[in-house]
Amino acid sequence: MPADLMLVADAPGFHDDRLGRPLVAAAGELLADLLASIGLERRDVYVTTLVKCRPPGTQSPALEEVAACRDKLERQIELVRPRVVGALGDLATRALAGGAHGVSQTHGQVRRASFAGREITLLPLYHPAAALHNARLLPALEADVGRLGELLGRTAVARAPERPAPEPVAPTPADEQQLGLF
Repeated sequence: MPADLMLVADAPGFHDDRLGRPLVAAAGELLADLLASIGLERRDVYVTTLVKCRPPGTQSPALEEVAACRDKLERQIELVRPRVVGALGDLATRALAGGAHGVSQTHGQVRRASFAGREITLLPLYHPAAALHNARLLPALEADVGRLGELLGRTAVARAPERPAPEPVAPTPADEQQLGLF
């Protein structure tokens, strides 16, 4: 499934793991709203995670887990062939940019990275869940998503009014067939 934009988060959360799709529930709803602001729908974007299994509890994945799943992520990048990759959150930013600086220092700054034998345009962004927990991050996340739109040659569109987050939904057969990978 080729896509111009790939978003990479750190690991599946509780609802993601339960439904077999990354970034669902409230964070997924915010993501959908942000994508709509640049004229994209969720189905236009390939969303994945660094690690493919949910870490215990609420802990972040260990570096060994990220390293163990790197070949799967590289395969996804190879198959999807994105023009732009958005690193969602600190761990994804550090893992994809290969640097010591996390998302708070680099969000919105275009980087170049090499994955699966190809150069990619990388843009670190705050994770939507972080913006839900800390509303002060939302303006930066909105601006950075606007930057994604610029990189993809899309113009901003008027945002829809705020609405409550829907309950998670079961994955569709099309979702389950996406590359056979989470």
